[in-house]
Amino acid sequence: GDGASRGRGRVRPARRRALQSPSERAASGGRARPFPPRAMLPWTALSLALSLRLALARSGAERGPPASAPQGDLLFLLDSSASVSHYEFSRVREFVGQLVGLLPLGPGALRTSLVHVGSRPYTEFPFGQHSSGEAVQDAIRAAAQRMGDTNTGLALAYAKEQLFAEVAGARPGVPKVLVWVTDGGSSDPVGPPMQELKDLGVTVFIVSTGRGNLLELSDAASAPPEKHLHFVDMDDLHIIAQELRGSILDAMRPQQLRASEVTSSGFRLAWPPLLTADSGYYMLELAPSAEPGTVRRQQLPGNATGWAWVNLNPDTDYEVTLVPESNVHLVRPQYLRVHTLAVSRARGGGRAVGAAGRSWAPALGRPRCAATTCSLRPLLGGGGAAQRVEVPAGRNSTTLQGLAPSTAYLVTVTAAFRSGRESSLSAKACTSDGERSRVPRPQPPGAGGPEP
Repeated sequence: GDGASRGRGRVRPARRRALQSPSERAASGGRARPFPPRAMLPWTALSLALSLRLALARSGAERGPPASAPQGDLLFLLDSSASVSHYEFSRVREFVGQLVGLLPLGPGALRTSLVHVGSRPYTEFPFGQHSSGEAVQDAIRAAAQRMGDTNTGLALAYAKEQLFAEVAGARPGVPKVLVWVTDGGSSDPVGPPMQELKDLGVTVFIVSTGRGNLLELSDAASAPPEKHLHFVDMDDLHIIAQELRGSILDAMRPQQLRASEVTSSGFRLAWPPLLTADSGYYMLELAPSAEPGTVRRQQLPGNATGWAWVNLNPDTDYEVTLVPESNVHLVRPQYLRVHTLAVSRARGGGRAVGAAGRSWAPALGRPRCAATTCSLRPLLGGGGAAQRVEVPAGRNSTTLQGLAPSTAYLVTVTAAFRSGRESSLSAKACTSDGERSRVPRPQPPGAGGPEP
């Protein structure tokens, strides 16, 4: 037994020497540096553990509270009126179910509600009724069309009072998002009640599957409209599902200070929860880039995650600083530059086209129409002159060919009348996945064959 112990004792120094680097052995004159006594090992481990814990705590203090699953209330507003066919309603219902399947729904995360637009608004299910994505998808599949008039404004006012209000059970301090799927028309005004929702901080996405006034829908959607307004054919709704999902999650969980609802006179800010009501407060500063000494300040409670600046100058750069003040967490300030929009002088015009880059069917066909021109250009990365297609007089449809797949286009149809007056329609249209279109060119006037 003693020999074995001595044998084991003789092996240990060799193992220690093997663990030392050549430079360490040279510095010690070739002798192995002994390990600390066994009694010191627990203290060494404790010291390392405390050092690691302090380092992690310091890192966490710089970052603030850890990120969690996105939280928010998501309301789907569906056109369920008689202006929508049963087939169209079924495709919209399928699209909403597909979109819901891509989102992290559940208690403590995203909650969703579904409201029908008809003569009177009807709630299919309120926030919090279903606790899983599967249950929400089942409820959407079971939803039946309500028919009646298209009173969208009434449904928006109902959503504000009955769903998004805290007195109605809405969660305070979480982002609110509205996704309105429409064929483009409404029997009552939409602008005022929609603006009231946006004033509450609701982010509005609009999906138009039919004809609709481009300017009116652009005003109704959150700014900028190119990120919140989609024109797409009923059968191609699936091509925007992933993009819309990403936009909804961005609105629900901002990763840093960001701006939305940018107009010529203001914008809305949002940021992740860096503090709590008990751990500190925020100091928000705003100054024109050209006049850094002219600073506006606003103090906000620690549970705030947004603020809207108003009465700003158009076409101006502003510097925004968010300073979290806390004795508990050391959180670094966040900075942002925002450029307000120039004052728009665009004229209103016509009804929008609900095409997906393949065909349009405007209501421009008039007996005195002399000629019709269709032009289109890609919305992103499509510089240069727009494509133009001359449409023979008397025809109210054509086929656009040679378009890129999965691309958003701005389509404008202009009718020139014999009186000299012109009328135009515009819409954003999305092409579906697949190869470029190889549809034959439109037939000349008088040629037979079916309309495309």
